[in-house]
Amino acid sequence: MTETVEVPAGAMTSRRREATRQKLLDAAAQVFAEEGLDAASVEAICERAGFTRGAFYSNFDSKDALFLELAGRVARSRVDSARERVALLESEGDLREVTVDALSIVQQVLDVSGDDRLAILLMSEIRIHALRDPQLGAAYLAQNEDIRTSVAQVVHDIAAAKSLRLRLPADEVARLMLTVWEGESVRGTMAGLDYETVCRRTSEELARVAQLVIEVPADQPRASSE
Repeated sequence: MTETVEVPAGAMTSRRREATRQKLLDAAAQVFAEEGLDAASVEAICERAGFTRGAFYSNFDSKDALFLELAGRVARSRVDSARERVALLESEGDLREVTVDALSIVQQVLDVSGDDRLAILLMSEIRIHALRDPQLGAAYLAQNEDIRTSVAQVVHDIAAAKSLRLRLPADEVARLMLTVWEGESVRGTMAGLDYETVCRRTSEELARVAQLVIEVPADQPRASSE
């Protein structure tokens, strides 16, 4: 005999509400990236998500409130992805097996930020408004600190595993690499380059950084930036 499990009405309502919020956030990410926060309207977000204004205001007090939550979601997603990549590399033994071209491993961690054009536009929009809004600015800086910490840890682990000497502390190496990634991804997007080209150019720049910050033992070949 099959037992019927009843789901409390309150739980079903909560799930529907969360699904609605997620659809609104997904739609808002696209609209904000395409049009910018100021030009994006609540109506455009609702139309993209397939909901009414009533559904919007039952979940968010204002467009700014939605934008702030979206910024937090982007931050959490990027940080969680970075940590998952580091954990995967460690579990697969890649940190122990990597050659002096340790950059390839670091790039895999940084690739959490290797977003497509829409994501790059959204993050650029978030940065612009973070400059004007102290609350959003604090959230954005906290995001960057979490990502930098994750990248610094993998840089440290690579150096320790291969007995490499860094010319700068791992924390500063991570900060430098993230700065290079952000700059190259934005420049490539502005230039209208396709995603693969942006990734390639960014990798080339990161390789140059690696050559500057990693002291390669005399008996091992230097990583190439070509």
